[in-house]
Amino acid sequence: MLRRLHDEQPDNFAFTPANLDWANGQIAKYPEGRQASAVIPLLWRAQEQEGWVSRPAIECIARMLDMSDIRVLEVATFYFMFQLRPVGTVAHVQVCGTTSCMICGAEDLVKVCKERIAPHAHELSPDGRFSWEEVECLGACANAPMAQVGKDYYEDLTAERLNDLLDLFVGGEVPRPGSQIGRFGSEPKGGPTSLRDGDMAEATNSSVTIATRLGDTISRITGDHPPRPLVEVGGARVARVAVMEPVAAVKPERLDAPRAEGPDDLKLIRGVGPKLEALLHHLGYYHFDQVAAWTPAEVAWVDENLEGFKGRVSRENWVEQARALTKAPK
Repeated sequence: MLRRLHDEQPDNFAFTPANLDWANGQIAKYPEGRQASAVIPLLWRAQEQEGWVSRPAIECIARMLDMSDIRVLEVATFYFMFQLRPVGTVAHVQVCGTTSCMICGAEDLVKVCKERIAPHAHELSPDGRFSWEEVECLGACANAPMAQVGKDYYEDLTAERLNDLLDLFVGGEVPRPGSQIGRFGSEPKGGPTSLRDGDMAEATNSSVTIATRLGDTISRITGDHPPRPLVEVGGARVARVAVMEPVAAVKPERLDAPRAEGPDDLKLIRGVGPKLEALLHHLGYYHFDQVAAWTPAEVAWVDENLEGFKGRVSRENWVEQARALTKAPK
């Protein structure tokens, strides 16, 4: 399968300060001259931060590791775990379609994805919050069919249960990962036939317990925020995630020209490059305090009117960045 970079690319990429510290720690594991060994961890952290691997991310990592861009591109395009185009901002559903899952109903799961998310794989849902793809064996054959969402497996799925999971994601919850019929690990569907003494039969799979406690299945990894607290939903402990409610778009006040002191360098906002800065100037926004003052309704308007870059304001939190740059109170 030919894998190419997405046609639309952001202007730049930078690790968050916490992720940059983490990346430097990974590089330090290797002796001088062997920094290229950290390429996969750094690509993976870039994807965890942004949701996908962009050309600017590849170029940034190449510079950090003293590699040519093409060498990092080779790695990113070779391994299918790297997404080369934007994925859903809430969840990217990876349905296993290999033998065990296929004969146990994976086609029904794909049908749900086509109906609920988008007709084609790697296509964003209309609201941009979800995407899906069919992948090769994910190694949970005994609990087929299954799907991976974010970092966790959802196993023993049916079309009905996948629909329920999507409803929870839409509603801002992170449902409990692992077997959806209560199996411990990969025990037989009829229950364990060995090692039944003690607490084993009642124990919770440790990886499921940890994933549920952390509540970070589908969150972007910025390193700047603690795990979300758990809430009780239908008797199951799940993690609450932010849900963007629809707001009526309102155009922010604009300026016909920058103030006398000249425009601020809007490129200091992460995610804003020369093209976006020029577009913001065209719309009448030249200064950090203008961006810092945008309300959710105004953010919605700007997001919609950034032709070719829709959604960037909220996705990259420009308002908070601008407030920090102007030292305005939050």
